[in-house]
Amino acid sequence: MPRQQSSALRKNKIVPVLKRAPEQVMHIFEDFAHSEATGSVLLLIATVTALIWANSPWAADYFNLSRAQLGLAIGEATFTLSLHQVINDGLMALFFLVVGLEIKREVVVGELSSLSKALVPVAAAFGGMILPAAIFLLLNAGKSAERGWGIPMATDIAFALGVLALLGSRVPPALKIFLTALAIADDLGAVVVIARFYTSALNFLPLLFTAVLLALIVVAGRAQIKRTEVYVLLAIGVWAAVLLSGIHATIAGVLIALTIPVRTRVAPEKLIKTGRAKLAELEQQELARDSMIHDRAQMETINELYDATLALRPVGLAVEEYFHPVLVWFILPLFALFNAGVQFDEHFVASFTQPVTLGILFGLVVGKQIGVTLFTWLAVRSGRAGLPTDVDWKQIYAVSWLCGMGFTMSLFVTELAFEQEVLINDAKVGILFASLIAGVVGYVLLYVWLPKMVDHKAR
Repeated sequence: MPRQQSSALRKNKIVPVLKRAPEQVMHIFEDFAHSEATGSVLLLIATVTALIWANSPWAADYFNLSRAQLGLAIGEATFTLSLHQVINDGLMALFFLVVGLEIKREVVVGELSSLSKALVPVAAAFGGMILPAAIFLLLNAGKSAERGWGIPMATDIAFALGVLALLGSRVPPALKIFLTALAIADDLGAVVVIARFYTSALNFLPLLFTAVLLALIVVAGRAQIKRTEVYVLLAIGVWAAVLLSGIHATIAGVLIALTIPVRTRVAPEKLIKTGRAKLAELEQQELARDSMIHDRAQMETINELYDATLALRPVGLAVEEYFHPVLVWFILPLFALFNAGVQFDEHFVASFTQPVTLGILFGLVVGKQIGVTLFTWLAVRSGRAGLPTDVDWKQIYAVSWLCGMGFTMSLFVTELAFEQEVLINDAKVGILFASLIAGVVGYVLLYVWLPKMVDHKAR
């Protein structure tokens, strides 16, 4: 083959590949960004960074930065919060907003929407909350630390699903759905516990303002007001009112989520009718990649088609997807960075003999696996529901270990339960080591018990 022809052939093959390369890279990046593993990887990096920083020569800077005051002055009035409070009381409200939307979605249209669907994961979540709390109380009853009974009740959905993601296509889709529904039911339990048991004395006037502002959000939504700033201002008002009411400010996120519809309010037939009409209009015109820039009628037709499609998309799902990257890439790693720092000093070794640490360790590692497995068995034994498709008891037991990865919610409850620094550190040691043990054992069991090569997509 002549050199010139060969060169031209190589060019014809290479150029399209080079043109497609940026798109392929973006697809890979998008897949990673939306992977269940992404959140757990970033949380792990933030946690390791916190531990290294808290035990480095710059440890004082780490703790001073956490306590640094951030303020807002309006006239003579000054409002200040520490960086730690801004993260835990402010930014984490967005985390609870997404948690609230996930709960509402599952209850309204998802795996918790009917008794037959919800029985097994809800029973599993209930068992996984009751037994760990009981174990903690057994070791801490009558002590000042007994208030921390809610710490080992939680499951970190990001870490748990991240471990499943490491096993790829070997994991049956039904097992992922079961774990997700279980974790969401667990989150619902955690929200109830925080609102009911980790709340100071209630101030009813701010609660009244909260109800009024939530009602205004509902009215604005039904009136189809599309100005985003209206909802942002109302949401900030709800957060401030909840903060002043004595309920932890993050519950504002859950309350706001309850006002956001998770079903579309537009009939699908309307979209289909509008879509066909607008596409027919465009087919009759000379449509090119840039023709709409100069043709106002074309642009209006395209906008009407876009608005009709957008109207069919559930608002709750849109909000959830909008905030998910913010949580994964920013808020949760920041939370881990400024909440997971534990110093490996003489008290660190002594922590393993303390009732708080032991209560959390045994609660998450032992209580979770027994509670989840036992109550799943009881739900199936009742005859009202069965195990998920393609899932056996070995896999249920392995997943019950993953539920012992409390981390995010456990750390959050720790800050609400305790004021003494020594108890907070003991709790963090228990959470970190319990999550590590639970994650490793759960992964090993799933690796051994899952089929080696399974193509679930082909089923």
